[in-house]
Amino acid sequence: MKKNIATKILLGLSVLAYSTSTYAQTVERERPAEWQQLVPGARFMDRFLAMPEGTQGKQTWGTDSVQNRYTDNGIELPDISFWGGNILQTPDKRYHLYVCGWPENSPKGHMFWSNSTVFHATSDKLTGPYHIQNSIGKGHNPEAFRLDDGRIVVYVIDGYYIATNEDSPIWYYQKFDFDPRDRPIIEGLSNLTFARRQDGSRLMVCRGGGVWISRDGISPYRQLTGKRVYPAVEGKFEDPVVWKDSLQYHLIVNDWLGRIAYYQRSKDGIHWVTEQGEAYMPGVSFHRDGEIEHWFKYERPKVFQDHNGRAIQMNFAVIDTIKWNDLPGDRHSSKNICIPLNKGILLSVLNTRPIDDSTRRIEVRIQAESGFNPQTDIDIQSLRFGAYTEVNYGRGCLPVKTRKDGKDLIVTFDGKGSGITPDEFAPKLIGHTTKGELLFGYAYLPYVNYTPALLSARRPQYDSSQGTLKVKVENFGLSTSQPAEVEVRLNDKTIARGTVESLEPYGVSELILPPSFHPDGDNLPYEVIIRSGGIEMERHTFLQ
Repeated sequence: MKKNIATKILLGLSVLAYSTSTYAQTVERERPAEWQQLVPGARFMDRFLAMPEGTQGKQTWGTDSVQNRYTDNGIELPDISFWGGNILQTPDKRYHLYVCGWPENSPKGHMFWSNSTVFHATSDKLTGPYHIQNSIGKGHNPEAFRLDDGRIVVYVIDGYYIATNEDSPIWYYQKFDFDPRDRPIIEGLSNLTFARRQDGSRLMVCRGGGVWISRDGISPYRQLTGKRVYPAVEGKFEDPVVWKDSLQYHLIVNDWLGRIAYYQRSKDGIHWVTEQGEAYMPGVSFHRDGEIEHWFKYERPKVFQDHNGRAIQMNFAVIDTIKWNDLPGDRHSSKNICIPLNKGILLSVLNTRPIDDSTRRIEVRIQAESGFNPQTDIDIQSLRFGAYTEVNYGRGCLPVKTRKDGKDLIVTFDGKGSGITPDEFAPKLIGHTTKGELLFGYAYLPYVNYTPALLSARRPQYDSSQGTLKVKVENFGLSTSQPAEVEVRLNDKTIARGTVESLEPYGVSELILPPSFHPDGDNLPYEVIIRSGGIEMERHTFLQ
């Protein structure tokens, strides 16, 4: 299995050169040199598993490179081009795919996508085949999610449909309300993706990489960020997909021009770390015998999660050629495919004190699950534990001993070389099973607050009649904030300071601050900095 993973990476890299930048829709991105040193399990891409056996197509639509694809994987029809969409499950064990599509023989071919219809399709298997049950309405790039009251929301560009349940014959079209909170909307509001927070509220990431929060998923979405949260690298970014498991948030975003995606993690959905290596790229859809379905593009990724929130499957919109080459009535088209994922293992650190360079031993509980016995299934000496910056390169802490605790296994690691810093929220483990299969997971730290307060300010407003600045501060976090200092700056000079007292989640406070001088004009480029306990919670400059 270790060899298969490495082979898969090399195959993926070779596929990147397939149909190269002679086409206007692709350019090969140079990878950082250090990525060549990443070990199996470092890249999110390493988590893709072989597609379940299915019916292989012969003499179907598509280029030669996809002729042996599984035609019963996902959803595929000869007369409909499919795109986007994600899957929900109901208690009766049925899977519901909300996907968009248009007639393959449409006058503009693939470019007819703006006239898409959203279909509701079902299957008794997670990987399909999915069969259309009914249509929801017009719309493109759907993403469905379930509200806490059981209603189903199907987002589409510029609006959403809502119904009482997955099988509802009647869907109502509505539009979200967006409050940018004096911040620029980055690249407009399209291709939205949603994650449920612990209290049932929703965190949303828009195509441009801005982060928004709604109290219940349909009430107004309010923007917290003033710039994109994507990796600080060159790329034409779109197709974000965000989800939350029992520990942390995950975000993948695609550089559509470079055909490379990036993987990020966060404890609060606002501050993100980017792991090294490709999240996905052409070539991740492969069969158990090693054959690869060489789709030209993989876009609109969505995940299906288990009861712990772990991603166990990713489905993509795929096309066999450049979109503009998909013409009406030709041999080209698109479909939605499903690829299983290695879901990882459940971990928790037992140390109650923060881990640092002086920590001598780190105890990690590896939880038993159905089909996984950590006491017998792990090659203990293969394990490495610590910060992803270490473990992804084969470094990190080494195991020194183990002990059983019920069905679980507790592994004690030598604390040397963990790389864990005070801002670490989910250290990583990489290893393999006794059968050579990849093991990975992220560990819960008992001393980390995974529902932190998120204080965020609105633009300061100067009241000339009173000679004061008004600054509204809101708590978008899921815990009560500690008192925080608010500093207002203008032209690199501090003009006012104040303290906001503790705020409950979603609480609001308006500070009235006397400035050191009278600002001249409205909507000035104020910079507001919020600090609590010596930690900077927000720094934002409001543009004129």
